Amino acid sequence: MSAPLGGGPASSMPEVTAQEAVALVGDGAYLLDVREQSEWDEGHASRAVLLPLSELAERVDEVPSDRDVLVVCHSGMRSMRATAALRRAGLRAVNVEGGMLAWRDADGDVVSDGDARPTVD
Repeated sequence: MSAPLGGGPASSMPEVTAQEAVALVGDGAYLLDVREQSEWDEGHASRAVLLPLSELAERVDEVPSDRDVLVVCHSGMRSMRATAALRRAGLRAVNVEGGMLAWRDADGDVVSDGDARPTVD
């Protein structure tokens, strides 16, 4: 793992690689997707929970405080911001380096809502 889960001050940015995230989610880790609904609809990890970054401040209480939370977006930029905000709120958030692009490249599952073929481009 790139950084230990949970440890360190809120100013540190713990990260896991996409390969590590795929394995952790397979073991039951909580995966928070902070992309927008339209991006989610095109393709997302099957075990992810959608909470757009634009809604995070109002809905932070929906994020579990009793476990590590892996945070993913499209390429890793929004998830870094979300991870920092969640850590400032006292949550054990960890950024997924490279976002859904890296998740896809690491052979993570990608599903879509509806009949469309799932994509993450």
